[in-house]
Amino acid sequence: MLPSFLSHPEQLDQLACDIKAWALDFGFAEARIVDPDLAQYKDEYNQWLDQDYHAGMDYLANHGDMRFYPEQLHPGTRRVISLRMHYLPQSVETVERLKTKNKAYIARYALGRDYHKLIRKRLTQLAKKIEQAVGNHGYRAFVDSAPILERQIAEQAGMGWIGKNTLLLTPKAGSWFLLGEIFTNLPLPVDKPTATRHCGSCTACLTQCPTDAFVEPWVLDAGKCISYLTIEHKGPIPVELRSKMGNRIFGCDDCQLVCPWTKFAKHTKEEDFQPRHNLDAEDLITLFEWDESTFLKNTEGSPIRRTGFENWQRNIAVALGNAASDEATLAALKNALPHASELVKEHIEWALQQHLSHPIYEKSAITLPEPSTPPADPVD
Repeated sequence: MLPSFLSHPEQLDQLACDIKAWALDFGFAEARIVDPDLAQYKDEYNQWLDQDYHAGMDYLANHGDMRFYPEQLHPGTRRVISLRMHYLPQSVETVERLKTKNKAYIARYALGRDYHKLIRKRLTQLAKKIEQAVGNHGYRAFVDSAPILERQIAEQAGMGWIGKNTLLLTPKAGSWFLLGEIFTNLPLPVDKPTATRHCGSCTACLTQCPTDAFVEPWVLDAGKCISYLTIEHKGPIPVELRSKMGNRIFGCDDCQLVCPWTKFAKHTKEEDFQPRHNLDAEDLITLFEWDESTFLKNTEGSPIRRTGFENWQRNIAVALGNAASDEATLAALKNALPHASELVKEHIEWALQQHLSHPIYEKSAITLPEPSTPPADPVD
């Protein structure tokens, strides 16, 4: 039951304006309101799953049709408030860091505090502010934490359009922002959707993906995506993709970096998104020499925790295999071998093989370990 003072359209119009202003006060770059129609994406999404393009992310196939019907996630949902927040610090290098082979590249959203924690707190604060103004309005806040088609929701809200790289793009800020949503039972006036997608004939994100992860425009094969491989994937990284990963040890920003709309990116003012522990410019060897306790300490409250220590070492071993050959790199790899898990050992041995033909290898005292003998073929 709506409060009596919200019984007229003009009151709801004013409330919508207030919500958007409050969102800016809480650090969001933009807020827009939508009554989303998501059922239209059901067939396309299921076809993507049928092709196994979600790789090992089984959770993307869970929860039935819930992601297409917001009222199943939050009963009584009448509108979704879609919000975005900038995360790229002004001081952080991007392209230049990728060119420095002995330095680690970490996706820029992951350099500071876990965005889930920060954005969820701000969403809740905004929802409480609305509650102070209108009473209990029935809401639920989400940030990449439920089966939600958040980019489609944002596109329908008129925040931007989904680019060929599957990210939300806006002429106001490119794609260097994170999304969050508030599902509400309030019948707020909705914003107009984006008229068209403005990628035109550009295919930079598709052709310059390091691992050719895009099957076609708007279709990503996650099994080839460096973000998936370095964060979600468990087990060995496919050998044919290792040399293409460069120095990327957690996530990948390439399809954003090559996008022409990136020039409109806005920088964050949030202190929590500033780099911790020199993660925007640290040497690969320094990070490789972290033990598990150091990893856990230095990634406390960080999204990097998601990959786990073993996969962290696995990823850095691959990056060291792609780094310039020098005695320090070879020594770091060899010194880690005796204590490495079987998974990490496999990637260290691969990395050493990449340096085998370099003259520095001949001058070093390092001997490449013998590869494990594969089991014999069964005899009929």
